[in-house]
Amino acid sequence: VQLQASGGGLVQAGGSLRLSCTASGNIFRISDMGWYRQAPGKQRELVAVIGSGGLTDYADSIKGRFTISRDNDKNTVYLQMNSLKPEDTALYYCNTVLDANLGFRNYWGQGTQVTVSS
Repeated sequence: VQLQASGGGLVQAGGSLRLSCTASGNIFRISDMGWYRQAPGKQRELVAVIGSGGLTDYADSIKGRFTISRDNDKNTVYLQMNSLKPEDTALYYCNTVLDANLGFRNYWGQGTQVTVSS
């Protein structure tokens, strides 16, 4: 199983970015899909998560600015980030809980850098 994330980059404050993460491999079923981030010198934190039925949860710091969604046919999760702030600068990791015929396990993507300039 592999998670391939993309969409990071450098953007000015107030701008937007859209992250994507696709799971591939011998996947039987996927439960939660989500995004975490880690800024330099800080712990990794949850940004947003979406369940298989579409139920979502967001960190307070990004509510109203970020939207998580998923395409179950493509095994892909998205994070639309609007009104970006310099404090959103971090390495963003996608995360999924999926069953690759080994029972449900937690998988991480490689991280994609988001840098917001002031």
